Amino acid sequence: MSDTTQSLDLSAVDAYLRDHLPGYAGPLEARKFDVGQSNPTFLLKTPAQNYVLRRKPPGVLLKSAHAVDREFRVQSALAGTDVPVPRMYLLCEDDTVIGSAFYVMEHLDGRNFYEPTMEGETNATRTAVIDEMNRVLAALHSVDIDAVGLSDYGPPGNYFERQLSRWTKQYRASETDTIADMDALIEALGQEMPEDDGQRTLVHGDYRIDNMMFEKGGTRCLGVLDWELSTIGHPYADLAAVIMQWQMPPGKEGRGLAGVDRAALGLPTDAEFIAAYCARRGIGGIDRFGFYLAFNFFRMAAIIQGVYKRALDGNASNPERARRLGQYVGVFAQNGLRALRG
Repeated sequence: MSDTTQSLDLSAVDAYLRDHLPGYAGPLEARKFDVGQSNPTFLLKTPAQNYVLRRKPPGVLLKSAHAVDREFRVQSALAGTDVPVPRMYLLCEDDTVIGSAFYVMEHLDGRNFYEPTMEGETNATRTAVIDEMNRVLAALHSVDIDAVGLSDYGPPGNYFERQLSRWTKQYRASETDTIADMDALIEALGQEMPEDDGQRTLVHGDYRIDNMMFEKGGTRCLGVLDWELSTIGHPYADLAAVIMQWQMPPGKEGRGLAGVDRAALGLPTDAEFIAAYCARRGIGGIDRFGFYLAFNFFRMAAIIQGVYKRALDGNASNPERARRLGQYVGVFAQNGLRALRG
């Protein structure tokens, strides 16, 4: 199997699409995207049209992880809303076809910004892209989950309490070394859990600029990608995820804005972004934002630990990067403790 079709049986995919996807015609070529640490993602090229395929990774997986069926469902439900998503073509839950479940969706012909500094862009473009990011986030949290058929997409109850329990279990299942700061953060989050305020919306779970596709030469969002962690939950988790990312160092690893002169680049402050979001949703402000920020640092640390464990087990989508990421688990835990205390 060649590097470009790593973990993908091209002949099996071709045969399946011929039988199940109207309008499909080969020959078929595939290229694996470097992004997509969790669910391997491939560009499928045919003479007439390109597609994108996302599959569960091979190997033994944690329970409830890599749910490509949920990704397919939520993006299908969002078609026609103010939240831009790619068109969904088909879902295959038959593991015998290529070894795991997968789905095929539209290939968005746009551009992606890997870092919020958007190197090489004008200040006007940066300002507009971040404002569009803010608009789409507010639109996501304004979706009528009953109207789009997603009211049962997540269980009721305190979202943060549920998520803390889930990700603590996931972290323990993939733990390779004892990290004192991570243990302390888990305990502190449990002790400072806010009361459930009744907000129950669709949440993306990994909302950041590199999970969005924008139009070429413009600033309109064509689609929000990577819905693996989406559920029905609390909207402040997504908002705090954006701020968490920005507190990381700039560059390919951190992809943040720490130490960056934002005004000189046309980028908003954390407070300005939060205020714009609140204005769009018609809410007055957010109390105890430090908790939501700390929660996101914790969850990201748990996710990274899982990616690192898969690398050690030989199941990571990008093993070299996964091992590098594993070194940051303690850093995220430290940042979480600082957010909670500050």
